[in-house]
Amino acid sequence: MPEQLLQLDRHLFYFINHDLSNPFFDWLMPLLRNPRFWIPLYIFIIGFCIYKYRKVGVVIVLMLAASAGVADFVSASIIKPIIQRVRPCRDPVTAEKDIPRVRCGSGYSFPSTHASDHFAMAAFMSLVFGRRRKWIWYVSMLWAASICFAQVYVSVHFPIDVMGGALFGLIVGFGMAKLFKKFQPGF
Repeated sequence: MPEQLLQLDRHLFYFINHDLSNPFFDWLMPLLRNPRFWIPLYIFIIGFCIYKYRKVGVVIVLMLAASAGVADFVSASIIKPIIQRVRPCRDPVTAEKDIPRVRCGSGYSFPSTHASDHFAMAAFMSLVFGRRRKWIWYVSMLWAASICFAQVYVSVHFPIDVMGGALFGLIVGFGMAKLFKKFQPGF
């Protein structure tokens, strides 16, 4: 990574991790990045899709899960081992000054798998439901972006990690939505 971009990434990380620090975010951000926190939302999405769309709803749920699964596997098992970027909580420059709010985590940092997974789901839902419910795009993107912000705030990812993960997730979600629309053209 070019040195200027690396420095910009570290400065932006410091701004989010230090300068935006406050008791409310200290409480909220660890929750937002915890997958268990979102279980009620996932249950609602599954129930809504199956109740509202029956058989097609089951396909939607399976494709949504596949979107997250593909994004998760590729980002965590293929891209991270190739790039091998250390997390900010392990980076020699930022680790001295970061404010750790959760356990550092194992493995590498780029791309953020949380970002990949959630943006894949957000893109899939936006493209599948966007024509019928335009507000879903805004809500799902805000949801995924808040999780990305939380990842930086708690000190487990740099901003470029979550941006790369988000971009990759958008590509996966878009591809899965196109695949869904190909087999469900009337939806």
